[in-house]
Amino acid sequence: MRTVHCSKLKKELEGLERPTYPGEIGKRIFENISKEAWALWLKHMTMLINEYRLTPIEPKARTFLEEEMEKFLFGEGSEVPKEFKPE
Repeated sequence: MRTVHCSKLKKELEGLERPTYPGEIGKRIFENISKEAWALWLKHMTMLINEYRLTPIEPKARTFLEEEMEKFLFGEGSEVPKEFKPE
């Protein structure tokens, strides 16, 4: 098992098994984000796609999601849409 000091959760946790995203951001995620934090991002990303009715293959949606991913995993966090009501 590979461990990383998770930038999101601020502790040593199990790392990802392989890069999950292309490019430099993917390398940064692989080196600094835990499986647990990645799972949290996937759940948050799904909510964003559903709430904003995004089509992830559209360049504008991909850019938005990548910006939100950066904020969620490494920054101040990605905001929840105002209209979102958790179940």
